[in-house]
Amino acid sequence: MPSLVVGRSSLDDLVASARVAEAAGFDSIWATEFYDHSATVGIAAMACATETIGLGSAIAYAFGRTPLVLAAEIRDLDELARGRVTIGLGTGTQRMQRDWHGLDGEHAATRMEELVPLVRRLWRLDEGPVEHEGRFYRVSIQPTAPPRPLDREIPLYLAGVNPRMIEAAGAVGDGLVGHPLFTRRYVEEVVRPALARGARRAGRDEAVPIAGYVNCCVDDDRDAARREAATLIAFNATVSTYQGILRLHGFEENAAAVRAAWESRDWEGMVAAVSDEMIDTIALAGTPDEVRERFETEWSDLYETPLLWPPVFRGVAGAEAIARAL
Repeated sequence: MPSLVVGRSSLDDLVASARVAEAAGFDSIWATEFYDHSATVGIAAMACATETIGLGSAIAYAFGRTPLVLAAEIRDLDELARGRVTIGLGTGTQRMQRDWHGLDGEHAATRMEELVPLVRRLWRLDEGPVEHEGRFYRVSIQPTAPPRPLDREIPLYLAGVNPRMIEAAGAVGDGLVGHPLFTRRYVEEVVRPALARGARRAGRDEAVPIAGYVNCCVDDDRDAARREAATLIAFNATVSTYQGILRLHGFEENAAAVRAAWESRDWEGMVAAVSDEMIDTIALAGTPDEVRERFETEWSDLYETPLLWPPVFRGVAGAEAIARAL
């Protein structure tokens, strides 16, 4: 069974989605983070409401927390969930780093390559002090009480869209969190080769897995489902960081029309600029039967962990719709 990633309007909604996903037999459910909600608190809420389903973050902001706070939060979450947690870390766009977190937004991939190994060292304080003088972080910790040993190596996935950040995931991550705009062609021609380059640079032989978003809009009204998918695609198409994916498929004119409509806050124009070809290339959208068939034939083998993503505004109803379809 695939996995589910859900946005939320409230913690109650997220908890309800987690219970639906567990009852339906999904492998895992992943919480999102934005300026108005926390992925780590979301995982904690889901951990208290479920028993066996895997839990993840897709994604938590890596640079909005110090390495020490990040290491401690993840440790506590995995203890609370009894070893069911996978943490997806992301940076957000350069503008988000600057405007939301007060950072310069520069050299994000290099910074991530320093942060992730440091977090792992902070999980091993029971083995001795941690002294770190790096380009981005300085940490000096002499434990004053016996630290708790970590029960297991908690998987750390890194989110990336463009090749350099994907290489960072290949070098220091346990996996990659793929973006909602990813397509089969982009994954095969850009993402997998970049992951392999990063892994080789770090001297790693094993393939790096992907937990990849799949826009998934299900409705008995096929047109309504496809409109929802167009809305999701339009929202992401406004971001300049993601344009490489759209260029690969020749969707530059559509993306330009989406951005022009966005500038004038023409919501209908944004959705109208998303073509049927874009929907079929980037999303699963249609009736339950159609979505089930297309997932099995076109998407189920693309990622090691497919993360089906219903429209954020549908909340638990979106999770229920996917559960019924699959």
